[in-house]
Amino acid sequence: MELGKIMVVDDDKNICELLRLYLEKEGYQVVIANDGKEAVELNEKEDPELILLDIMLPQLDGWQVCREIRKKSQVPIIMLTAKGEVFDKVLGLELGADDYIVKPFETKEVVARIKAVLRRTGQNQGEAVKEVKYDKLSINLTNYELKVNGVQVDTPPKEMELIYHLASNPNRVFTRDQLLDEVWGFDYYGDSRTVDVHVKRLREKLEGVSDKWALKTVWGVGYKFEVKE
Repeated sequence: MELGKIMVVDDDKNICELLRLYLEKEGYQVVIANDGKEAVELNEKEDPELILLDIMLPQLDGWQVCREIRKKSQVPIIMLTAKGEVFDKVLGLELGADDYIVKPFETKEVVARIKAVLRRTGQNQGEAVKEVKYDKLSINLTNYELKVNGVQVDTPPKEMELIYHLASNPNRVFTRDQLLDEVWGFDYYGDSRTVDVHVKRLREKLEGVSDKWALKTVWGVGYKFEVKE
C-alpha cells in the first residue's frame, strides 16, 4: 500500500538510496533531488506529501530551498543536516521547517519523524474549519490565514500555528517548552529561543490592533493570549 510521496533532497547519493530503500519498504513513493534547484522544480512537478531536505546542497542551499518552497507551498519539511548548532535549528524553524534531524541518524527515527509530522499536518483533512475570532482579528488555521482589521497579513506557518494555539486557549499561560511540544510537536533540544522569535514577529503584526486582547509575556513562565472581559 502506498502511503504518499516523499521527496528526499541530498547531494549524497548513498544517503538518498538508503532513505529510498527504507521509505519504499514502509510503503511510501520516493522522488530524489541531488541539488537545491532541482528540489524546487521537482516540488512543483511532483507535489510530494513531505520533503526531507538537507542543508548543504549545490545550486541552492537548504535554507534557500525552504524559502522558495514556502512562498508557494505549506508542504511539511524535515531538515537533514550534519550541523547541530542551535543557530541552525532556530533558523530552520523560523523558515517554516516542521522538524529537524541531525546526521548521523537512524533510518527508523527518520521514518518515525515522518509519520509524526504527517499525522500533525494532516489533522485538518475532513475536519471542521479551525478558526478563532476576536475584535479586529481572525485566525483561520484551516486556510492558514491571519486577518487584522479584515486585511490578510502574510504569516509563516509556524507563526499561524502558534497564535492559533494561544488564541484557542485564551488567558491560559503556556511555558516555552509546552509550546515547543504542542505547536512544533517535539522536544526541540531544550532550546526555547525560537518561541521568543516567533512571538516577537507576531507582536509586530498584532501590537496595538485592539485593546480587548493582547499577546502577553508572563515573566519567568512563558506566554498567554490575554482577553479582557
